[in-house]
Amino acid sequence: MTLISQPTTTAAQPAILGGACAFIGDSVLGPRQLVQVPGMQYLVFDYLSEMTLSSMARAKTRDPSQGYANDFVDVTLAEILPACAERGIRLVANAGGLNPRACAEAIDALQRRLGTALTVAYVEGDDCLALMNALRAEGAADFYTGARMPEGLDSANAYLGALPIARALDRGADIVVTGRIVDSATTLGALIHHFGWSASDFDRLAAGSLAGHLLECGAQATGGIHTDWQDVPDWENIGYPVIAFDRDGSFSLGKPDGTGGIVRVSTVAEQVLYEVGDPASYVLPDVVCDFTQVRIAQEAPDRVRVAGARGRAPSDSYKVSATWQDGYRCVAQVSVFGIDAVKKARRTGEALLNRSRALLGQAGFGDFDKAAVTVIGAEDGYGPHAGEGGALREAVARVAVVHASDAALDMFARESRACGVSWAPGSTAGSALTLNGKPAVEPRYRLFTCLLHKARLPLPAVVMRGERESVEIPSGAPMAIAQVLSASSPTIDTPPEDWVEVPLIQLAYARSGDKGDHSNVAIFARRPELLPYIERAIDERTLAAYLAHLVKGRVLKYDAPGLHAINFVLQHALDGGGPTSLRTDPLGKGMAQMVLGMTVRVPAGLVENAG
Repeated sequence: MTLISQPTTTAAQPAILGGACAFIGDSVLGPRQLVQVPGMQYLVFDYLSEMTLSSMARAKTRDPSQGYANDFVDVTLAEILPACAERGIRLVANAGGLNPRACAEAIDALQRRLGTALTVAYVEGDDCLALMNALRAEGAADFYTGARMPEGLDSANAYLGALPIARALDRGADIVVTGRIVDSATTLGALIHHFGWSASDFDRLAAGSLAGHLLECGAQATGGIHTDWQDVPDWENIGYPVIAFDRDGSFSLGKPDGTGGIVRVSTVAEQVLYEVGDPASYVLPDVVCDFTQVRIAQEAPDRVRVAGARGRAPSDSYKVSATWQDGYRCVAQVSVFGIDAVKKARRTGEALLNRSRALLGQAGFGDFDKAAVTVIGAEDGYGPHAGEGGALREAVARVAVVHASDAALDMFARESRACGVSWAPGSTAGSALTLNGKPAVEPRYRLFTCLLHKARLPLPAVVMRGERESVEIPSGAPMAIAQVLSASSPTIDTPPEDWVEVPLIQLAYARSGDKGDHSNVAIFARRPELLPYIERAIDERTLAAYLAHLVKGRVLKYDAPGLHAINFVLQHALDGGGPTSLRTDPLGKGMAQMVLGMTVRVPAGLVENAG
């Protein structure tokens, strides 16, 4: 079998990798910790969300030298690059955004100041904006909604895979910068290089992708946003994840010694299904992963062993994410204190919206395209399940609006300051930082997602030392992604006198995340024998009914038996998602917390031992 990558001289030894960054706003703590880990070989960084490129497109339009994650160069590398050079640690980051070349040039400029001489490579070829007119003419539809492609796209990028990264490392790159790739590809590229895997070694590619999926979100695998948050010590110094990956495809996950956080089966399991749809068909450019039989075992304090990922051939298409500006948005918040705070806050928000509508009409502007009034503190996100908030003495009126004209929203923003003196007693418009200012009017970006046949995209290329090398990509095969839904919930006799009703959180832990306008909620039984009772109480029908005020599409359910888990995909659940949504939780991060409040009936004896 021909190798696409030549193994390193240490290929028989585990590859040691650290997940140093989860998103463009992550802490500097991760890189600082991980560069000090003995034996560290690769640091991987994830800077790009589905909507990050829209803001980078705006920055690049203003200045052609921008459009990448500046903090990667100016903050992170400025601090850790000398140590990486001294210890031979290699770096892979998608920090290039829309301008990998400019990012690489900025790194070289930094090196001249620092006196380091690491070899920098960048990967290009994900930009497919030039192809979108042809796709539009062919009637390309949105992958999630079926809507036609809009005019005036600002960016369009294919999610590339790991092979160009592996090739850059093969050629001797110390730092590899990419644009839009799947998040896990930073790790998979390093592993392909390290072990010399072939493009058809699908089980190992799937295992490497799983490792990348666990590293890509930083401290989310080491106790961050964990259901049992009260068990997680020292948030201030939470450790970032470290993986020791063996040649057979299994790996251990831990964190640096002396750091905070915690590594348990539960913290890692939550991350396995984070933002995953069908765990039997997690589609990536290099491999289609099956995570249904992934198993996690506690290997030592703060270290788990992960195995069981399986893979099959990838499809013949790339996923493409395109963004465009659709008007402007503005969010005003007014703090309200004292007796009847919730009632006062709600009336404040409604009054601001009504007054602004009247003023817009008088000025010749049309009504807002979209508007929402919520009260933070009143559990508005819970809809009909909200608790009794009448006793609250602090609340925040939040008014979010969208309009085609920034001038119209500037009028709204200016008017929002009057709330503090015009209406409810105990009101404070703005915040301590903007007490005499006004809320920002920002472009509203939207997302269009479609598929692009791999053969239509020019081959990606590695650019290093002024030389450009194209990288061959296996074509893949046409594949209909089957949705392997779970079987019907088990039938269990219910003797009422022996059963008790408890909140789901006593029986399970859970995590939720977003993909565009969809959300997933993964539920993990605290003990295997509890899963049938959870499935009996919570299925597609009951979950759809419980979240009907939020979810406007179908609810799908999938099994992940290796993790004693079920995964729900909630379609059209986020009011458009990202900056399109006007909700207080546009990314669905709180949905799992809502679901954990649902009740489940179980035998009393099981509850006593559930924790």
